[in-house]
Amino acid sequence: MKKILLIIFLFTLGLAPTLPARAQTAEVTQLILNIEKLDELRKILEELKKGYEILFKGYTTIRDLSKGNFKLHEAFLDGLLQVSPAVKNYARVKDIIEAQLALIKEYRQAYQRFSSGGSFSKQELTYMQDVYTKLIAKSLGDLDALTTVLTAKKLRASDDERLKAIDGIYEDMTDKLSFLRHFNSNASVLAVQRENEKNEAQTMQKIFGIEP
Repeated sequence: MKKILLIIFLFTLGLAPTLPARAQTAEVTQLILNIEKLDELRKILEELKKGYEILFKGYTTIRDLSKGNFKLHEAFLDGLLQVSPAVKNYARVKDIIEAQLALIKEYRQAYQRFSSGGSFSKQELTYMQDVYTKLIAKSLGDLDALTTVLTAKKLRASDDERLKAIDGIYEDMTDKLSFLRHFNSNASVLAVQRENEKNEAQTMQKIFGIEP
């Protein structure tokens, strides 16, 4: 019995020191694992920080570029509202105004001649007046378009676009002037024919003694 107790006592003495050592080893292992996790977490956070810094710098750069582009774009658009001397002094501008003046002058002279010549009826003269009125109204529309092209702050367009617009207005105006002259020429021919017919009729009446 005494031997058994002694063996148990000796076993206890030999086992007791090993229990704390194992516990300490587990704690150290866990601590090492925690440190490794913290290190990994630190690396992850550093990578996230770098990524955020890159993203923020990229955003800032894009924002600044966008602001710069907007300012350039705004300046460009404001520039398109201005009218350069090259456009203002374009020869076609003078040609358009002269064509408009010729249109008004020639229509008035023709209508006065036709209305006082006695070759056209009241209905025909009314038709002529209607043609002239519509033609003049359209020509005034061309002048309004020209004013828009030549006035600053009214139209955003480059010099080339403005010059092209002026060329188009010039073509429209000269077409109207050509139409007016063709119309007046035909009316004049008709007036001469009727006047000749009238004179021939009067001559025949005199020859044959026919009373009108």
